[in-house]
Amino acid sequence: MSTVKPDKYAVFGSPIKHSKSPIIHQLFAEQTGQNISYDAIEVSADDFIKSVNTFFAGGGKGLNCTVPLKGLAWKYAENKSEHAEYSKAVNTLILQDDGSVYGDNTDGIGLVRDLNNNQGISPNGKRILILGAGGASRGILGPLLDQLPMSVFIVNRTVSKALELANQFAKKGMVSGCGYADLYDKKFDLILNATSASLSDQLPPLPEGILGKQGVCYDLAYGNKPTAFVRWGFENKAEKSLDGLGMLVEQAAEAFYLWRGVRPDTGVVIRELKNRIQ
Repeated sequence: MSTVKPDKYAVFGSPIKHSKSPIIHQLFAEQTGQNISYDAIEVSADDFIKSVNTFFAGGGKGLNCTVPLKGLAWKYAENKSEHAEYSKAVNTLILQDDGSVYGDNTDGIGLVRDLNNNQGISPNGKRILILGAGGASRGILGPLLDQLPMSVFIVNRTVSKALELANQFAKKGMVSGCGYADLYDKKFDLILNATSASLSDQLPPLPEGILGKQGVCYDLAYGNKPTAFVRWGFENKAEKSLDGLGMLVEQAAEAFYLWRGVRPDTGVVIRELKNRIQ
């Protein structure tokens, strides 16, 4: 008896060994009855175009792209969503029926869904601080500003990068750029760490007293133990101090929906992943 081959998907990145995406998409597929395979593949920036071409030529249907490939994926995609165009970063590639490749960025949607649906935290009307002005910040700014926060500050060690990024998104809402030295007289309701500092268990140079009463800290990174920023949140009496596991699952669910037309139950998968970590 012949069996139908699963549709091929993968995540490209470097490093990629730590990725939980294969587990997440396997759980999505089991839950929704989708016949797919999903692999984590080490791909450097230099090999990106060749690797994507080979993957699609070999029957691949869709790709996720993570560090350091999101900008390259944006350039690769022939057609893009509004979020992808704004952020100039793509984390989801879709091979369309006509052979063209469509690019989207599901990071910001994933963050907003985790905040609103899983954590009970609405960005609406909040004073928000984003740490870092790189690709991760770029990916979340549009959907965050769509939630109509009171204000968004982007802080970066190189102030010009924060100012440039704020200027690019100025049409979408109240967004400003600054350096860490400019934070001393400010307070925020929600602080988002979009730097890579957590990958080496480091902390951005945050002044004391910037987290408002009942403020929330959220690290876009995730790990098997609390990151340095999550620990900082608890030390500074955050009402909640969270890592990015929920965002990871929610952005993956949006990519899965774009590929398969089926929306999985993310809450079940988040609980399963937390159980595996413990």
